[in-house]
Order: sequence, then C-alpha cells, then structure tokens
Amino acid sequence: MTVVEFDPPERFILGTVGPAGQRTFFLQASDATRRVQVSLEKLHAQVLAERIGELLDQVAGLETTVAAAAEAADNAPLDTPIAEDFRVQALALSWDGERHVVLIEAHDHDPDEIDEGEATPELNSLRVSLGPAPARAFARRCETVVRAGRPACPFCGGAIDADGHICPRANGYKR
Repeated sequence: MTVVEFDPPERFILGTVGPAGQRTFFLQASDATRRVQVSLEKLHAQVLAERIGELLDQVAGLETTVAAAAEAADNAPLDTPIAEDFRVQALALSWDGERHVVLIEAHDHDPDEIDEGEATPELNSLRVSLGPAPARAFARRCETVVRAGRPACPFCGGAIDADGHICPRANGYKR
C-alpha cells in the first residue's frame, strides 16, 4: 500500500479539465519535490467542500475568519502536465485537535474493506494536512469550481446543456 503524505503541502487545489458537462475533476497536492494528481467525481468535490465547512464551523470557529481564508486562497489553475495518479473511490475527513489541522484522505479503494491478513494489490492513498484557514480557502475553491459547470434547471435541478435538456417536471418538454 502506497500512502503519499503532504504535511502541509505547498499547494492543494481542486480544478477541472474539459468543457462544462464533460469536465474531469482533479485534486492536486504538491511540494518542492513532488506532485500527486488524483481524479474524482464532481459529487466528491461538492461533499468534501460542504463537510470541511461544517467541520471547521464546529471545531475551529473564529480561527477561520473570512479574511484569513481569503489570504490563503489559491485561485491559480492546475499545474501542468496533468496526469491521473489514481481515481478516488473514497474520501475521509477528520480534525487533529492536538495539531489543529484538517486531515483529508483520498483512496483508490475502500479502506474499510481491506483484509490485513491477505495479500492486496497495489493500493494508493493521498493524505493532506491543512490548517484551518487553508482548509476553508480550499473548501471555497471547491464550491466555486463545482458551481462553474452547466447551469441547473429551475424546475428539476438537472444540468442544462447548451442545446437544453428534457425536463421530467415539464412532462418531457425540452427547455
């Protein structure tokens, strides 16, 4: 099992490649000597942002003021070249109370289904530690990137392509 750890990373961002409706989402973690890029689903990014915000509201409180998060914001695009190291199957989020950091883990497997006694194929994990302000800035960037896709239908909430979509709430009429 390979675990790549960034404690803390020089850079940890979410970005996309491709046009709206066909985007591939990537997490990039890097320091001076290495960069790890993992792809994930849009829903993973959306839920991760929500959970980081909720976690920080519960445990860090005023430590993560808007000004501190704005200072820590990284709005630059993904570093190139972009090559997927692995595809995320499971995410984990926790708070280290002793160090006051958010721990984010991305796995290409379900960690709960690993049998320690049997030989396993090569499994990959990414572990990142972020302070409260960088974590809040990362969550805000995730929210922005997720919202930047196709607009949502006001009736059903489904994504609207450039040529419209067939809305189930409008009895199948194209909007």
